Amino acid sequence: MSKRLNLREFQQNLSNRMNARDRASDRVSSLGVLIAGQNWLINMADISEVMPMPPVTHVPFSKAWFRGVANVRGNLYGIADLAAYQKKGTASGDMTNRILLVAERHGFNTALLIDRVMGLRDTQNWRHDTERDQYLDSQGTAWRKLDVVAMLQQTDFLQIGA
Repeated sequence: MSKRLNLREFQQNLSNRMNARDRASDRVSSLGVLIAGQNWLINMADISEVMPMPPVTHVPFSKAWFRGVANVRGNLYGIADLAAYQKKGTASGDMTNRILLVAERHGFNTALLIDRVMGLRDTQNWRHDTERDQYLDSQGTAWRKLDVVAMLQQTDFLQIGA
């Protein structure tokens, strides 16, 4: 005789697996990056892709932090050097530099130039230092959150002309 499948048990098992997967994806929702020697966290929902720096075409009469435009699979993206935008120097220019494509849901073809990707971070058990507006990981390393949505609403970020 074959083993009978209990529909209720099957549904409960499926529901448990889906909930466990959702909890796991909630835990790792931040990407750790290095910008001008500082650790930053970026919400994974705000970026669609991480990629090496593509060839960039300079845009005359633009601000120093606006590196230019790049063709990414037939779409033009404006490249913003986050270190220069924060007035903390410029991206290092080495092979570890990456661009983060801003998620399409924000309605901007923008890419953010960073020095290095540090990997996914689970901030669930990190301590939040509200006085300094930073998070401390288990080793005591300070991380700040980059609010991409707020940055995309800043007039200074939207006006690239010098």
